[in-house]
Amino acid sequence: MAVQQEYKFSDIIAAPAIRARWEKVRRYFFLRESTYDMTKKCNIRCEGCYYFAGEKQFAEDNRSEVDWRRLMESEKERGITFAVLAGAEPSLVPELCQVCAEVIPLGTIATNGLKVISKEIDYRIHISVWGNDSTSQIVRKAPEMLLRQMENYRDDERAIFVYTFTPGNIDEAREVTRLLADNGQQVTFNMFSAPVGYSGELCHTTETLKKTRAVMMELLSEYPQTVLFSPYNIVAHTGEQGLHKLFSCSYPRVNPSKDIGLGRSFRQYRTDLQWDREAACCVPDTDCDDCRHYAAGSAVVTARMYRHATDPVTFSNWLDYVDTYLAVWVRGYDKGVNLCDSFINPPLSN
Repeated sequence: MAVQQEYKFSDIIAAPAIRARWEKVRRYFFLRESTYDMTKKCNIRCEGCYYFAGEKQFAEDNRSEVDWRRLMESEKERGITFAVLAGAEPSLVPELCQVCAEVIPLGTIATNGLKVISKEIDYRIHISVWGNDSTSQIVRKAPEMLLRQMENYRDDERAIFVYTFTPGNIDEAREVTRLLADNGQQVTFNMFSAPVGYSGELCHTTETLKKTRAVMMELLSEYPQTVLFSPYNIVAHTGEQGLHKLFSCSYPRVNPSKDIGLGRSFRQYRTDLQWDREAACCVPDTDCDDCRHYAAGSAVVTARMYRHATDPVTFSNWLDYVDTYLAVWVRGYDKGVNLCDSFINPPLSN
């Protein structure tokens, strides 16, 4: 029986490419995120929308710029360096988004892309895509959605399109990725993760997870300049098990520890500027067992550095994941070429 080699960390990062990637990503370890629902208003209504599940949808909107500025100043004082603006549709309250960006200059806005967000707000902009325009008409009740999104954010370096895979739109990802590539725009991938109590047609099965994995890898190989993803992103988000079972979720909702990390720092504010630790995660009211959400992985997987620091291959896969996460979320961060081009199994908890 072969004895598994044990590596010191200095051995793992000895290769020049691995060391360079490590030095690149570690400069961003200062990032501390919280998320903020900007408004409960939306200009569309999508099947399976997490926002209109649970109690947060009933919170009253606070439209006071003074109150929002006070909140963001207090967030900055307690160490938050990165703001994720979401809700129903944050583009409907641009004045509040502007306040957030003025106080905390690093951040991301999650939007449906049907309303242009001023370039004065220099946040990364995530534009949600749930298929081609025919599917969007059915699932999101919005005509010519992708066409309008692409036009609104043409030549906008802030923008990245987030394609959410559902069982019904897997093959459409080829068409959408080609359109985005031809238009000079970039895309990353997300997995539909069911809200609590949802059991509709958007839920994945074992077979659709396998099919999604294959199509993701195909598109990553065919469009390396367009698709911001890595093989380890694919592994982490298309597994039979969700992120919580694979990596142990770090968000307060399922993490009782207040000692370090997200358990101590992360808050998810509702539109009334209140938050509930027992419900706080990046995508509240998602069924934890079904969570494969790209936003969750950006924190859950990256928080498991030590679990991946076992050998050069495993650590390189983790570095690819972190490099992808930073490129997707942080304005001005450029993704490098993936260090690894094949799948590995996520390491078990130590």
